[in-house]
Amino acid sequence: MASSNESTLKNKRFLSEEKKDMISGYLYIAPFFLIFAVIGLYPSLFSIFLAFQKWNGLGPMEFVGLRNFFVVLEDPLFWKSLYNTVIIGLMGTAPQLIVGIIIAFLLNLTFLRFKNFFRVTIFMPYITSMVAVALIFSVLFSNHESSLANYVLGVFGFDPVNWATSEWGTKIAISIMVFWRWIGYNTIIYLAGLQSISNDLYEAATIDGASKFQQLIYITMPMLKPFIVLTVFFSTVGALQLFAEPTIFLGTGAFTRDEAMTVVMYLYRDAFRLQSFGTASATAVILLFIIIICSAINTLATSGFGRKKGEN
Repeated sequence: MASSNESTLKNKRFLSEEKKDMISGYLYIAPFFLIFAVIGLYPSLFSIFLAFQKWNGLGPMEFVGLRNFFVVLEDPLFWKSLYNTVIIGLMGTAPQLIVGIIIAFLLNLTFLRFKNFFRVTIFMPYITSMVAVALIFSVLFSNHESSLANYVLGVFGFDPVNWATSEWGTKIAISIMVFWRWIGYNTIIYLAGLQSISNDLYEAATIDGASKFQQLIYITMPMLKPFIVLTVFFSTVGALQLFAEPTIFLGTGAFTRDEAMTVVMYLYRDAFRLQSFGTASATAVILLFIIIICSAINTLATSGFGRKKGEN
């Protein structure tokens, strides 16, 4: 009897220690979930709730059902902003993914000297202040004939462009700004992917007689697939949420012109300039579905990348 009582007390003591460890673990991770609930989950749920309300931010709310969605979808400016978002996203995002892989290959060459210097240099635009970016590109793409961009066009015999006022001039300037700012981010990810590939694979392929091109197609690109999928996903989401670059480039007139108004700029204008939080929230919900659809398309398009025939 005494031994059985001692074993029971040991079990209770063990369970109590286990519960204490479990409680302490939950307490350690609780701050993250509390902060996420306050600044992440609650605003998202409240935005979905506002999508069905008419509210100016001060007065009482009025339930309007799906009216906000119809107002947004029937607004030509919304479709113009969506068109601008897609065009600028393609012009600024697709080239940086391709060029990022090429630069990563160059930075990974064994005979390249000053590798750390070039890696830091290519990553600098990503950590550069947006104020500095605005100053740089306002000078590069000034409407004056003496600006650097117009000077380069003049060298090739083209007429000067009013970059801040013309339809395509604005889109090209913002796309170049997006490309310049994010090329280093994707390059570093691809470089990390290249360095994670074992040299044994290349040595075995060389012994088997595989050429450099065959090694690129059958070893490098399939092994880079997770990194490519990651950058394509992040770039797609970032392109659809484009806000800072066009706002900075166009300045105070960004929300009164439609040459480069994006979807996020459209909902920002509705919320904080027109005090129409209902339509702004409806736009946010529509944008969420657009991001989900585009992400699903990207996932399906890249799911077979690097997969052998007959492989499930």
